[in-house]
Amino acid sequence: MTNGSRNRDNEIRRGEPKDHGNSVVELVKMRSNFKGPHRLSRNRPEWQRISGGVAAARGFLASGVAAEIKKQGLDLAVVFSSRPSVACGVFTTNLVKAAPVLLSKKHLSRARGRIRAVLLNSGCANACTGRRGMAGAVRSARCLASHLGIDPYQVVVASTGVIGIALPIQKLLKGIPAAVAALSPDGWEAAARAIMTTDTREKTCAVEGRIGDRPVRIGGMAKGAGMIHPQMATMLSVITTDAAIPRPVLESVFRRVVERTFNCLTVDGDTSTNDMVLLIANGASDAKVEGAGSAYFEQGLEIVCEEMAKMVARDGEGATKFVEVLVDGASSVDQGRRVAKAIAHSPLVKTALYGQELNWGRIVAAAGCSGVRFNPDRVVLRLCGIPVFRNGMAVSSTQRRAEEALAAHDLQIHLDLAQGRASARIWTCDLSHGYIDINGSYIT
Repeated sequence: MTNGSRNRDNEIRRGEPKDHGNSVVELVKMRSNFKGPHRLSRNRPEWQRISGGVAAARGFLASGVAAEIKKQGLDLAVVFSSRPSVACGVFTTNLVKAAPVLLSKKHLSRARGRIRAVLLNSGCANACTGRRGMAGAVRSARCLASHLGIDPYQVVVASTGVIGIALPIQKLLKGIPAAVAALSPDGWEAAARAIMTTDTREKTCAVEGRIGDRPVRIGGMAKGAGMIHPQMATMLSVITTDAAIPRPVLESVFRRVVERTFNCLTVDGDTSTNDMVLLIANGASDAKVEGAGSAYFEQGLEIVCEEMAKMVARDGEGATKFVEVLVDGASSVDQGRRVAKAIAHSPLVKTALYGQELNWGRIVAAAGCSGVRFNPDRVVLRLCGIPVFRNGMAVSSTQRRAEEALAAHDLQIHLDLAQGRASARIWTCDLSHGYIDINGSYIT
């Protein structure tokens, strides 16, 4: 990395955070929805939305370049911490794991979490590519480490694209020097674009809060539109923070947040071979996360992860609707989630929402085959807040209003099982002709 890049990093970090987009800095009020393990102090400042994505936190640089892995556009990204850091990751639960997943898990373990760089490519998943695929992943990590002056085990690699195609390693190795030269605190947007496949837009989020008398930032980027199902990470995502937080605390907080956000996401029910979410903390803010401060940090992390998870659902392949499935009155969170997933995965429910058809019977039927026992005569189903099913039958007086509500882009399915106090939610989208068009010719 050049001295110019370091100086530029120092200059921007001394300035005030930029507004997000063209709007005034947005105050993110999440306290009432936070379900963390500790109660937050009323004196804690709210987290504010800022720009900067994965490079918003101090000491982080990012870049995105075109390495010709794809036919056109950016396709190679690097995220780098200019100072020592610790990291933790969550990976796909698919039995078939891509070479970058296997290598990254090995590096996280070997380096004891002391990860400083992430290399990501789109256009090729490097999955089901045998020894050649693993050799390519290893070479790419070593190449990036050499250019950054760090140990190869401090590099995590991630790939996304078509399964079964060998990684074009020469193009990747040629693109790495350009990606390192382009590293900058302003490179976050290019990095987010470089990891896109069928995504129609980049997915980034960053917030700033205060721990003690020091400002703390958390930012991230994600990609995902298809092959999305809540099994651990569900997509590729890199999240960074300048908080000073011990790795055991980082891992504990991270896994809870992933469970409440990324694992509440589904597009099509397919778990990818390449899913990964990585969190890196470099302590550049000197804000120590301990005691009550860990709950406050967890709140900020949840804001970032939830926002990006919803972005993935909104950008689902061919999606025309964003759908939140909320199940209340469950006997346990697990049972509530099983019901919510059954509804969110149902192609009959998803196609009815696409057609804006008030076929609420499909929702009740999907809940009934979830494997969770409940009394249908006590269930209440609401669509966009409008009751459509109660006491075992339709609420005839609300049918017209409910039909009109289905024209909205954002929909909520709310099912009250009336058998307990637990609740669960899943974010998903509808199923349109566009999804078939994209996946019927994905390779060609």
